[in-house]
Amino acid sequence: MAKRKRITGLGDAVEAVTEATGIKAIVHAIAGDDCGCDERKKKWNELFPFQKRVVNCMTETDKEYLKNFFNSKSDKLGTIQQREMSEIYLRVYNRKIEPTSCGSCWRDYVNELKRAYENS
Repeated sequence: MAKRKRITGLGDAVEAVTEATGIKAIVHAIAGDDCGCDERKKKWNELFPFQKRVVNCMTETDKEYLKNFFNSKSDKLGTIQQREMSEIYLRVYNRKIEPTSCGSCWRDYVNELKRAYENS
């Protein structure tokens, strides 16, 4: 018996339906393994989670780092900044950011942190 996957949001639910109906296999046969499904699933899970996202309080160090970052008006994240943002994101949202070069993913993470910072 196959182990059931934990469904955390809309992306996981859509994946479960497409796997059960065979649609996912057809898409992979036509478009290949890199069809964008994984990124789309991740994005939908973030936008439409099934459990309320827990937001923890930021430390004063986190607030200072984010204040400096947002005041710098930088539109690029270097490796060190990505690591720092990932660590803050983990502390605030209890969720690890997987390493990615996806600019729109980082934009979304930064925007989430900005909302948390502004509400802290």
